[in-house]
Amino acid sequence: MKKSSHHLVVITGATRGLGRLVADRFWQAGDDLILVARQESGLKKVARDLSTTRQPDQQVHYFAADLSNLIQISSLIDTIQKIAGNPDILINNAAIQGPIGPIHINDWTEWQECLNVCLLTPVQLCRGFLPSMIECRYGRIVNISGGGATAPRPNFSSYATAKCGVVRFSETLAHEVASYGITVNCVAPGAMMSRLTEKILDAGIERAGSSEIENAQQISKENPQAEKRAADLVHFLTTDSCNQINGKLISAMWDPWEKLPYIAQDIRSNDVYTLRRIRPKERNLTFE
Repeated sequence: MKKSSHHLVVITGATRGLGRLVADRFWQAGDDLILVARQESGLKKVARDLSTTRQPDQQVHYFAADLSNLIQISSLIDTIQKIAGNPDILINNAAIQGPIGPIHINDWTEWQECLNVCLLTPVQLCRGFLPSMIECRYGRIVNISGGGATAPRPNFSSYATAKCGVVRFSETLAHEVASYGITVNCVAPGAMMSRLTEKILDAGIERAGSSEIENAQQISKENPQAEKRAADLVHFLTTDSCNQINGKLISAMWDPWEKLPYIAQDIRSNDVYTLRRIRPKERNLTFE
């Protein structure tokens, strides 16, 4: 089990939005960072900005990669391990919206690309970094969920499918690795003004649907509170206070997550904060 409070943290999608705030949060805690995103210029800027508040011996590494290209992921993992070392915390934050509109008119390449970025790449990164976590008998993995993971989301079939898959994968992986001192959880960050939201507005009512457009319009660009709260939750789930929280999907905006350490034993072995099938008798329905 890891003794030091100093961590090596991988964060994907780290140049803007929630990913950038998560990077700031771990950096403020004194951790070393491994930042991953598509554009090297953006990564350089974040690394430069963080370096202005560097603590003694604190390091930030960055790696540009196309996370939709699964062939690149194995190489990325190898490069990270050779240059920066074996991370003990992994934050899978990178995401793309995917095609918007009914499935029968979606571009199939774009549909698959969304699945790659939002589901298969997080799975591959977990798979690649898990051996060192298992050897150390310590690790923290937080996967970012999103709209469509817990309820149908018409006109966003690729994104919803990917995010639902991430949650079920996380629940399953949590059971596989619990005995090694590794926890795997998901965070539902809530509505935020991001590139994904902008893409919904650009798509218009005909493709996205009126409810999606209305929801997107209500998100204020001037209110970063949702993103900050989500970033705080991501970091919180990696602390020792949450070492008994495993295989859960926690909402940053709606769940009383600050109380998680106090209710850990109550929720540890039941289906609270998980995906589940609701049976008729749970809704007082009887079918003959």
